[in-house]
Amino acid sequence: MPKSEKKNTSKVPPVFERVMAAAKVADDSKGHDILILDVRELTKSFDYFLIVSGSSRRQLHAIGDEIQRKLAWEMGDECHSVSGHTEGKWIVIDYGDIIVHLFEPETRKYYALEELWGKGIRVDYRHFCP
Repeated sequence: MPKSEKKNTSKVPPVFERVMAAAKVADDSKGHDILILDVRELTKSFDYFLIVSGSSRRQLHAIGDEIQRKLAWEMGDECHSVSGHTEGKWIVIDYGDIIVHLFEPETRKYYALEELWGKGIRVDYRHFCP
């Protein structure tokens, strides 16, 4: 079964709609350098990365909380795990088909996920979420 068909689609919106909603929430929460990578052709484990930078740990926590509120509570998606919330320099929220990465700028630069997953297709969320 494809990754994007894992969930009960009668209750949970399609993966593209959910990743766009998460990006919009990050933008509304003043996240910056927001990037969606479509990695469906590179891995069978998940469909999209959402990578966001924040200016402080407090902001990263707020962005993460708002994304969880939107995806889990409003859209019915299931959060599998949250990592790094205590440290706050890199928070990872796993929805199975979407992996959200929230970074402090220095940490994002150090791990360079955009380079590591550079063959992923960059999706401009602003085109879909004005």
